[in-house]
Amino acid sequence: MSDSSRRTSAPAETEQLGEALGPHLRIGDVIVLTGPLGAGKTCFVTGLARGLSAASRVRSPSFTLVNEYAGRVPLWHLDLYRLEGSEADALGLEEALDRTALAVEWGEKLPARWRAEALELTFEREPGEVRRIAAAAARGRGLELLAAWRSLGTAPERAGGGTRAGA
Repeated sequence: MSDSSRRTSAPAETEQLGEALGPHLRIGDVIVLTGPLGAGKTCFVTGLARGLSAASRVRSPSFTLVNEYAGRVPLWHLDLYRLEGSEADALGLEEALDRTALAVEWGEKLPARWRAEALELTFEREPGEVRRIAAAAARGRGLELLAAWRSLGTAPERAGGGTRAGA
């Protein structure tokens, strides 16, 4: 396993990994999340929102397309599973990036210009509750976030107790 991949053995660990990355986010950042249903993408975003000090409960935006969470950096959580082709262009992402960070499930459906400087996380299910999360970036801010990802522990410890298990 390269230093760009992490394994988690429980939903709480997947959340902890997102929580550890949260403090590194800033307005305009894009995190692309890909992987099959049930691979831990929403669970990761739950931790990411917590790492941004967002108090709202994270819910999958499968039917709403976008959920917004107020925190140190506002976070838009998108789910593009039901979108086709260029429909993502109609979501107002250009304006959103002036005031939020984006975490995009099924992010492979984003137009290439939105993925160009993104941190791309690919989720894979392994036996049991184990998830393998591989990170990649091509340039710019995505490479900075990739460096932050590489500095994270495999299962970050969380001060103050346990976490909720999630989807």
